[in-house]
Amino acid sequence: MAEAYLIDVVRLASGKGKPGGALSGTHPAVLLSHVLTALTERTGVDPARVEDVITGCVQQVGEQSMNIGRTALLGAGFPETVPAVSINRQCGSSQQAVDFAAQAVMSGFADVVIACGVESMSRVPIGASTLGLDTDGPEVAARYPEGLVNQGVSAELVAQRWKLERDELDAFSAESHRRAAAATEAGFFDGEVVPIDVTLPDGTTLTHRVDETIRAATSAEGLAGLRASFRTDELAARFPDLGWQITPGNSSPLTDGASAALVVSERVLEELGLTPRARFVGFAVTGDDPVLMLTAPIPATQKVLARTGLGMDDLDAYEVNEAFAPVPLAWARELGADPAKLNPNGGAIALGHALGSSGTRLLGTLLADLEQTGGRYGLQTMCEAAGMANATIIERL
Repeated sequence: MAEAYLIDVVRLASGKGKPGGALSGTHPAVLLSHVLTALTERTGVDPARVEDVITGCVQQVGEQSMNIGRTALLGAGFPETVPAVSINRQCGSSQQAVDFAAQAVMSGFADVVIACGVESMSRVPIGASTLGLDTDGPEVAARYPEGLVNQGVSAELVAQRWKLERDELDAFSAESHRRAAAATEAGFFDGEVVPIDVTLPDGTTLTHRVDETIRAATSAEGLAGLRASFRTDELAARFPDLGWQITPGNSSPLTDGASAALVVSERVLEELGLTPRARFVGFAVTGDDPVLMLTAPIPATQKVLARTGLGMDDLDAYEVNEAFAPVPLAWARELGADPAKLNPNGGAIALGHALGSSGTRLLGTLLADLEQTGGRYGLQTMCEAAGMANATIIERL
């Protein structure tokens, strides 16, 4: 099996995923075009050499429909000969895009592939693609007669099963903001964030380069005053033992963003004059209970560790998406993870979760941390709707 190498990862600073957010006035295809252009300019790779652009996007409707990857590369000025495909593995869409890109290279099918992702949650709200229709159908309804639940309720169920109390959830969330704010202050994200000029709703033009979702003043005490987001009388009757602890403060915020990574084969490194920053070591994808929904990162991690022959002690950092605070906390408890290595520069609770873009964002943050600390192996994993997860291990070079 051939090697696949990671050359560079870029992203936009997060924007609040609601009207008035820094990126809300910019078409999502433009957001993605911007990172595609930045990636090829930074690496010096001629866009004509790109053999495919694999794009993660969850809400593929409205402005994000009709294969936004192809739309964005045309907007970026790539040659018309460059193809693209848009994929949807829910929150793990751009992580899956990276894995597909690396697997294409490792199989010998391609030499130069861009994996990327985009989501404008301000312009294409979460759930927009369902058009208000039943997306499950009668067979799924028959298999789960009590009904599936939304992710917020799943987060409540995870907190209950792993005996995670509200103070622990809020403390973890406040620490995410503290770490992200400290990383920003130290310039940690400067190497991955590419600035973009935007026009705000009031007509003001500015250069956006700092994550808008970080709240440096966040404290566990302040978060303790927030009310639960997902409790209803009907759900409380179905789940009478739930503590109803999930709030906006211990959940990831609605976010706009875009990100992109360049993956190449060994045989083009010298030809294109590229220096790899990491190589791909292993991949896993798995499913789990769709009611608990958010627990699949646990078996996905176990699966990728078994495939690679590595153990938790071999990993120098892990990025576990903070869709909700119980997700990384349950994962860490089950895997015996070191809290200091878990999202050491903050996670999605602070940095945002722009659905289709988040997987590539995690990859860039993981790579930067390995380079800064001198670590060798890093893992990223992410829960996905309907009870799935991807896990990827890279080795810094």
